[in-house]
Amino acid sequence: MLPSFLPTLTPVLLVGQSGSGGGGIVGLLFPLVLIIGVFYFFIYRPQQKREEEHQEMVDNLEQGDKIVTVGGIHGTIQKIDDDSILAQVDSKGTRLRFDKDSIASLANDED
Repeated sequence: MLPSFLPTLTPVLLVGQSGSGGGGIVGLLFPLVLIIGVFYFFIYRPQQKREEEHQEMVDNLEQGDKIVTVGGIHGTIQKIDDDSILAQVDSKGTRLRFDKDSIASLANDED
């Protein structure tokens, strides 16, 4: 028996509150959609933009342009074929052939 000075306790159920404590399917999907959105806007989209800019740079290469390869070799374009470039890499006339995809950037003219 309960002492007489304790009030009687009655269970109270608030409106809109469920006993499961979960947020349903929306509560489960929201973090997943948020992660996918962050991945798209901060990783995928900038990478696509860089690839487009690189492809545009490669498409606009001309004879005489100074280039830098992904391996760090500096040279001057002598001849452009469909998928490769012939570049002179030193003053002695040494020429090397590179794939167009291996061109990292145009060299600065400050050298």
